[in-house]
Amino acid sequence: MSTIHHHIDDTSLASFAAGQLSYPYAIVVASHLAMCPSCRQTHASHMGVGGAVLDTLPEAEVSHDVKSGVMGMLDDTPADPPAARLAPALYPGPLSMFFGETGPKWRNIGLATKQSILWEGDEGSVRLLHIPAGKPVPEHGHSGPEYTLVLKGNYQANGEVFGVGDLEIADDDTDHTPTAGPEEPCICLAATNAPLRFRSRVVSMIQPLLKI
Repeated sequence: MSTIHHHIDDTSLASFAAGQLSYPYAIVVASHLAMCPSCRQTHASHMGVGGAVLDTLPEAEVSHDVKSGVMGMLDDTPADPPAARLAPALYPGPLSMFFGETGPKWRNIGLATKQSILWEGDEGSVRLLHIPAGKPVPEHGHSGPEYTLVLKGNYQANGEVFGVGDLEIADDDTDHTPTAGPEEPCICLAATNAPLRFRSRVVSMIQPLLKI
């Protein structure tokens, strides 16, 4: 794997370790951790701090029913996931819950770009984007954070290059036109909690149909 240059910010990583990061962003962070040894080490440090804090708290009585319920769930957990739920090698382990061995189902959204919506709900959405080599995503801004993880290829945005394993976090002040590198298509995992703000009037008009 190529060298990862863009990592999770410490605030997001601490929120993830504490279980406080919203679901769409947590999926992207977990996928990045599966690809990045450096961030996994930092995450382990956060978890260690959290464990030390728990050790200082007073003990609480747990009922027999709660203990039995937890042990029962452990007994019911299979040792290995079903083979049909294993994701293709391109996709990090945390994405295996969304599709089986055949991979994601793609839908064209224009200009040869495709997307596959993995999850959407009140907290936002998680999707895969397939951008053809050398092609841009229409210029857009954001109404909330957007976490984008590169799974294949690379893209350029605002003078920076994001390659495999790199994580870009865009916010309300970010306007960009991500453009896939010329060598191969770029596949990204992206999470948002609000619709994007496209500069193109045409794209804005069909945006509800595209769910972007």
